[in-house]
Amino acid sequence: MANDPNLWKSTPLYGSALPDAEAVNARIWNAFRRLEATDFAARTHFFHGRYENLYLKPGQIPEVEQVLRYAESCARQILGIQQPLRIGGWLNLQEPGQSTTEHVHEEGDELLSGVYYVRVPEDSGALILRDGALQIRAQSREGHFFFFPPSLPHRVEENRSAHPRLSLAFNLGLAG
Repeated sequence: MANDPNLWKSTPLYGSALPDAEAVNARIWNAFRRLEATDFAARTHFFHGRYENLYLKPGQIPEVEQVLRYAESCARQILGIQQPLRIGGWLNLQEPGQSTTEHVHEEGDELLSGVYYVRVPEDSGALILRDGALQIRAQSREGHFFFFPPSLPHRVEENRSAHPRLSLAFNLGLAG
């Protein structure tokens, strides 16, 4: 199912909104802003002067785990499976003037990729998905998810706002 090139056409643009997203996002944002650059378990994908992927240490921001558990539930519905999924996630901070380069998440046995939006100032960039010549521009919304196949090339437009944007990206595959 994950290799079906038409899967994204039936995937909802925003999946479900996270229950109590406003409060959860405020706690994630406040905890994130208290972290120093050295407090991450890892930072990867250094492009254009920034690390695109910021990995947390286990339990560092408990609300992130809450978001990932909900994402797993949504992904099982999208994929039409009941078995537990393995999920790995990382944060993406986009300061004003920054963008995320086009990439895919096809690194192993992922079935689905996604993003959850924690903080999205107006004019901070949309998610752009590319399927050949076709491009989909998905406007990000705080507290909402967007799911897509790991093989689908995507990027995030430049943050043209005066404020940082924060999202949580993730990949899902079969557990075990």
